[in-house]
Amino acid sequence: MPDTMRAFVIKGVGQTAVVEKPIPEPGPNEAVVRTTAALICTSDVHTVRGAIPVPADRTLGHESVGVIHSLGSAVTGFEIGQRVVVGAVTPCFACLPCQRGFTSQCQGMLGGYKFTTQMDGNMAEYFLVPAAAANMAVIPDDITDEQAVYCTDMLSTGFLGVEHCELQLGETIAIFAQGPVGLAATIGARLSGAGFIIAVESRPERQKLAQLFGADAIVDFTAGDPVEQILALTGGEGVDAAVEAFGFPQTFQDCVRATKPGGRITNIGYHGEVPEPLQIPLVEFGLGMADKQIYGGLCPGGSGRMTRLMRLIGTGKIDPTPMTTHRFPFSEIEAAFEMMTTKQDGIIKPLIQFA
Repeated sequence: MPDTMRAFVIKGVGQTAVVEKPIPEPGPNEAVVRTTAALICTSDVHTVRGAIPVPADRTLGHESVGVIHSLGSAVTGFEIGQRVVVGAVTPCFACLPCQRGFTSQCQGMLGGYKFTTQMDGNMAEYFLVPAAAANMAVIPDDITDEQAVYCTDMLSTGFLGVEHCELQLGETIAIFAQGPVGLAATIGARLSGAGFIIAVESRPERQKLAQLFGADAIVDFTAGDPVEQILALTGGEGVDAAVEAFGFPQTFQDCVRATKPGGRITNIGYHGEVPEPLQIPLVEFGLGMADKQIYGGLCPGGSGRMTRLMRLIGTGKIDPTPMTTHRFPFSEIEAAFEMMTTKQDGIIKPLIQFA
């Protein structure tokens, strides 16, 4: 049995490498998972660009599934060899924010996001799971590793954006940007009973996926002001809800502009790479009195959420795998990361497969 593993790490701003690290040993409440499949997230790209400061040689990644390799002495209800999915957010479920229901804010602002930011991530042949009994969910036999890995972040985050919209059946929604998270939000809007889904996207391959996942209309922002196009599609009223899934100041403002009075704006885009204050257009905000709500959030964690998302896959209600545009063995992780950084060849999500 080897005692070392390969891990994909950040060496410094703009620098990555595959290095050898010891296979982790679990503490009493932890587990170690042998990775079988992973996805690269744009958040990893942000981190390597320096948007999120982390020490050199910290393992990247937060979207992985695998097989239980070892269990801490206090972890019950699981067996070595079971396939499991672990959310990108791994709360303790004991602190006050967790008890208040804000698991992504575990122990403080965004503290539930532990992989890479507070501990080694899971883009490695083995990874450690904190609070394992609460954060691992067994993958049913009828769900593939590729399907399950989308539950870790993309589906959980995209659906959160829609959940915060509090849609009523038949309402209208605009989802700004159809990257992986925006596409997941489009899936979530369809599941939530939106009556008219507008996807804002300029890239043809992403427009096509948005339509596959339930978009009723496509707005190409390169063809003119997207808000004016949304108003034209909604008889001048605007939408009931808008989701910001890009992380850009103008997109955030457009969400406010595109919603009707009493509308809801939810933000799931990461704004760390454009260090500008987010501004609210006052006229469209009714000078503060238009009954519009703004809600930002990070995907919740926990085995319960992972289980619910997998149930949607297992019953055939959703299949996120059309987002997988490229596949790589872990030995080619650096090439895959470079493609994700430059968005070459229409890449949306690269699946990393482990031997």
